[in-house]
Amino acid sequence: MAKWDYDGPILEIDKLSISFFTRLREIPAVMDFSVSVQPGEAVGLVGESGCGKSTVALGVMQDLGVNGRIVGGSVKFKGRDLGEMSAEELRDIRGSEIAMIYQEPMASLNPAMRIGKQLMEVPMIHQGLSQKEAYARALQVVTDVKLPDPERILNSFPHQLSGGQQQRIVIAMALMSEPALLILDEPTTALDVTVEAAIVELVKDLGRKYGTSMLFISHNLGLVLETCDRICVMYSGEAVERGSIHDVFDEMQHPYTQALFRSIPLPGADKNARPLVAIPGNFPLPHERPKGCNFGPRCDYFQAGRCDAKPIPMETVPGNDRHHTRCLRYQEIDWQAPIAASDVKEKSSAGDVILKMDDLRKYYEVAANALFGGGERKVVKANETLSFEARESETLAIVGESGCGKSTFAKVLMGLETATDGQIIFDNRNIEAVPIEKRDTKTISDIQMVFQNPFDTLNPSMKVGRQIIRALEVFGIGKNEAERRERMLSLLDLVKLPREFADRMPRQLSGGQKQRVGIARAFSGGARVVVADEPVSALDVSVQAAVTDLLMEIQREEKTTLLFISHDLSIVRYLSDRVMVMYLGHVVELGTTEQVFSPPYHPYTEALLSAVPIADTSVTKKHIVLEGDIPSAMNPPPGCPFQTRCRWKSQVPGNLCETEVPPMKFRDGNHQIKCHLSEDQMAEMEPVIQIAAE
Repeated sequence: MAKWDYDGPILEIDKLSISFFTRLREIPAVMDFSVSVQPGEAVGLVGESGCGKSTVALGVMQDLGVNGRIVGGSVKFKGRDLGEMSAEELRDIRGSEIAMIYQEPMASLNPAMRIGKQLMEVPMIHQGLSQKEAYARALQVVTDVKLPDPERILNSFPHQLSGGQQQRIVIAMALMSEPALLILDEPTTALDVTVEAAIVELVKDLGRKYGTSMLFISHNLGLVLETCDRICVMYSGEAVERGSIHDVFDEMQHPYTQALFRSIPLPGADKNARPLVAIPGNFPLPHERPKGCNFGPRCDYFQAGRCDAKPIPMETVPGNDRHHTRCLRYQEIDWQAPIAASDVKEKSSAGDVILKMDDLRKYYEVAANALFGGGERKVVKANETLSFEARESETLAIVGESGCGKSTFAKVLMGLETATDGQIIFDNRNIEAVPIEKRDTKTISDIQMVFQNPFDTLNPSMKVGRQIIRALEVFGIGKNEAERRERMLSLLDLVKLPREFADRMPRQLSGGQKQRVGIARAFSGGARVVVADEPVSALDVSVQAAVTDLLMEIQREEKTTLLFISHDLSIVRYLSDRVMVMYLGHVVELGTTEQVFSPPYHPYTEALLSAVPIADTSVTKKHIVLEGDIPSAMNPPPGCPFQTRCRWKSQVPGNLCETEVPPMKFRDGNHQIKCHLSEDQMAEMEPVIQIAAE
C-alpha cells in the first residue's frame, strides 16, 4: 500500500487497556481508552502527570518495555492492527510512518555525532536514499524548521545548540521521512514561552505543509487550544471527556474538566477577588483506585451509592455525536452555575521599602576557551544596572527568558555570589558584598529561597520533620528539642500537610507535597524576603493552584515580601502586585501588574505576552513571533540589548537602537520602560490580549 492511499482514520484506538506487571500485582495504567485521529487532524491528549497519557503513546508505538502489556482493545494504524504485526513490520513503520517527539530533546540526540549525520540516517535507513540525497533532504528539513544557517547547524554537535534549537532538530528528525502520524509528548515543557510559541507555530505550519496527523500530549490546556482540532481529557487511566476544542472548552460535560479549568489562572482571575479553586484531595495510585468513578472522591457532584456502584461507561452527549463524557450525572449538573465564591481575601497593602537594589551589576570572567582554560578571558555580563525596590507584604514578579539574569540576581541577593558593582540595601544595611558564609544568622533566616525543583532540595535519607528541625537549629529558633518539634508541627499545619508527614521520607511524598516542605523550611525562621524561583513550574496545574494560594496565604499572615521569578505570565498576572521584565541582564520594564499587562509595552514585553498560551476561547491575541535566539551574554549586541529581535526598531530614526543603550523612561509616575520609542509611538500600541465581550 502506498503511503497515503488510506482514507479512514490514521489512528484508531479502541477500548485500549494497558497494564504493567510487577512481582506483586498487575497495575492497570490505561483502561477502556478510545480515541481516533483523522487524516490531517491534530488531537490533544490532556491530563495531570500519572494519568496515562505517555503510556497511551508508548502503546501506539508498541514500546511498553518488559513489564508492560496491552491486555485489552486494539490500536489500529491506517486500518491495520499494530498488535498483530511482526517485529520487522513494526520496525519499518516506527520512525518512517509513525514518529514520536519526546519532552527532553537531548534524550533523542546522540551527543557524539554531528546533527547532519543523525538526520541523514533516517531516510538512508527507511527509504534507501543515497548520502547526497539524504544530505539535500536534511538541509531542506532544517530550513523548514526555521533554523538559521542550516549548513552550519548540520555540521554542529548537539551541545552547541540551545534547547529550542535542539527541539527543532528533533522535530526535523521526526519529519525526515514524512510520517503520516506524529506523536508529540510534552514537546515544549522545558522551553521558554517565546521559544514554545515559535515551536507551536512551527508544528502547525509543518502539519499543514506535510499533511501530517498529530497526537499532541500536554498538560497545558492553552497550548492544546492553539494547536489542536479535538481534545481528549484523561484522568487516572481513563478518558473522561472527548470532543472538539469548542465542545470541551465552552460546553464541558465532566466535573474533572471543569475542575481543571477552575485551577488555572485565566484572564479575570484575581488572587483577592476571584482566587483559583484547587482540586481537593490527591490523585489515586493505580492500585488504589476507588470503585465506580475514579474522580468520585474529589468531585463536587459525587453521590454515594450511585457514582461508586459500578464502572462508568463513556456516553455520547445528546445532540452532539462527537462529544462524549464518562459521568453519570452530566445531564443533572448546572454547568453554567457560577463558581461558589471562595473567601474573598483582603488585599494586603504594601508596607515600607524593605529591600532596595541600586545599579547592581554582576559580571563573570570566564576563559574564552572554556574547555582548556587558556587564552584570553571574556566577561559575561549577567546583570546590568539593576535597580528596584520591594516593600513589605508585596509580590514582585521577575519575568524573562532563560539567560536574562533572573537567577543570577537571586544568587547575589542570597549571598551565594557577591556583586561586581552597585548596592543591595536590606533593612538599611548593605549586603551586596557579604557572602553567605559571612552573613549573620538573622540575615540568612530573613532572606530565604523556594526552588524550582522540590526533589533537589530535600535530603533523601532524612525524615521530613527532621529536615525542618535542622533548619530551626541553624536559625537558632526554640530553646530545646521539644520547642523546635512543636514549631515544626505548626509549620506543617501552616503548609497544610498532615502532622504524621513529619515521620515520612521525601520519596513517600508527591511533587506538590515536597514543594510544601520546601516552603515550610523557607518560612521556618520567620523569613521577611522569600525568593521563589519558578516554584510551581514542575507541578501539575491542579497542584499549582494549591501551592500558589498557599504561598499567598502565608505571605498575608507573615507580611513577607515575595520575589516571584517565573516565565509563566498567566501566574504572574494572577498573583503579583508589580512586575519587572528582564532581558539580557537589563531591566527593560517595571510597573504595577496593570501597567505591564496593558499598552504601552516595552517591545519585549509585548512579544512575551503574545507568546503565552491562554486556555480560553473568548480571548484573541495579537500574533508576534520573536525571530532568532537570545544573544549570548558574553557577546551582547551594541546599543539596545533587544534590538536584534525587535519589530519596532525600524520606527526609530537613524541607527540609535544599534548604538546607544536606551534611557529608562518614567511614565505615569512609577511605570518604567527602557526604550528609544517616542511617547507618540508608544501611545499607538494596541493591547496584545483582548477578551471578547460576553
